Amino acid sequence: MACYSWSSCANHRMPHTLLMKNKLSFSTRQHIVSSFTTSGGQARFIWLNGCSSTSKFMAFKCFSAKQDQDDMDYRLFSNLNQSTFTRDPGSITGSTLLVAGTTIGAGILAIPAVTQDSGFLASAFTCILCWMYMVVTGLLIAEVNVKTMSELGTGGVSLVSMAKRTLGVAGVQITCWCYIFIHYALLVAYVARSSDILTHFIGIPMYLYNCRWESATLFSMLFGGICYFGSQQVIEAVNGALVFGILTSFTSLVVAASGDLHWEALLKTNLEAIPRSIPIIALSFVYQNVVPVVCTNLEGDLKKVRTSIVLGTAIPLSLFLVWNAVILGTITGLETNSDKITDPLQLLRSTNGTVGTIVEVFSLLAIGTSYIGFVLGLSDFLTDLLKLPSGQNRALPFVLTLTPPLILSLLDPDIFFRALDFAGTYGVLVLFGILPAAMSWSDRSTNSSISQNLPILVPGGKFTLSLVIAASGFVILSEILENFVHL
Repeated sequence: MACYSWSSCANHRMPHTLLMKNKLSFSTRQHIVSSFTTSGGQARFIWLNGCSSTSKFMAFKCFSAKQDQDDMDYRLFSNLNQSTFTRDPGSITGSTLLVAGTTIGAGILAIPAVTQDSGFLASAFTCILCWMYMVVTGLLIAEVNVKTMSELGTGGVSLVSMAKRTLGVAGVQITCWCYIFIHYALLVAYVARSSDILTHFIGIPMYLYNCRWESATLFSMLFGGICYFGSQQVIEAVNGALVFGILTSFTSLVVAASGDLHWEALLKTNLEAIPRSIPIIALSFVYQNVVPVVCTNLEGDLKKVRTSIVLGTAIPLSLFLVWNAVILGTITGLETNSDKITDPLQLLRSTNGTVGTIVEVFSLLAIGTSYIGFVLGLSDFLTDLLKLPSGQNRALPFVLTLTPPLILSLLDPDIFFRALDFAGTYGVLVLFGILPAAMSWSDRSTNSSISQNLPILVPGGKFTLSLVIAASGFVILSEILENFVHL
């Protein structure tokens, strides 16, 4: 099999990149290479990731001898536009926005609540540390993903395929169960919080405040129906409108609340309260599930992938810091205890009419974008797990996706923070903390010629990988001990 992307090279129409799988013999490959290099010496080809008879697939690129060396890129393959048969490269800007859009979700709503004890300065330091940690794990996933594509000779490699190649059956089982757990836990949290917002927004009387099944069902049916009945174009349009609404409401919130900021409140610091906020802050920086998509869109170019990940996560970091400063600086005199988290957003909604309304709109839009993404992701996963035909919406995966979170949120309307905390501690820190380091450790321990030719995005060798694993393990162990003490 050969895949051609045509471009002009030395005034000749020649294949820009050729992907070859092992179905071709080495002698046939040599013949193809020799036939493509008979262009008067004006065109040259280089092999990406080596040229050996044992490679799963090889890619070579055509460039003019007059081109500067700086013009060369480091992609693994070329994406082909099936309509025009031309190269269809992904852009760093598009990939950066994909990472940023994935990161900005409903997790931001819980940041003020879990950082109010530590204060703004301490929480800002924690956010930066969590951001750095999640950037490192995302880069590790990118390394393993590109190496897996090189080994398997195909694009679009999933986390499950990466775990299977590096960690075996046990890694696949852990990945699958963590994936399911994270999605269900977050969907429960989203339905519970949206029910609370809609109940307050619609104006249901206080004596019926615990009867939230109407608003929870309305939210689930509305956004679940969009995912089930809507085409790809409709879903993209709805999601785009929600993102635009998030940016507009966030800007309005900053402008409206900036005049009421108590700057002295932002100087409060309590370092002892930092550990309790780490799981939810780490959860707020989750984007690693789209790293395989970014690697495929950018054609395995790890340098471009690194740029997209760093910039794409830096945007949410800035937004989180501004958001937290506005909320913690506006609400002062909060009373907290170790048994139940006091939500500053609820207090803000009840004490400041204009700002409170903007917070409700922003919160609902943020939950909506996250809910759509997680419903689509979990339903696709369940479709594959149940061995159902892909390419068409079947009712069973969507019923299994939407019903359990709705029921659990109705049984415990105050489950929002607990669900986020559990998802961050036992799901995110395992799936997007320990496992990426373990997969990279296994990958770097092999003597693959393909792996040796690919750049390393995270330096430090096994020492860095050990720190990544130890950090997640410490937070998980601390959370287990704390929960055991409170039993």
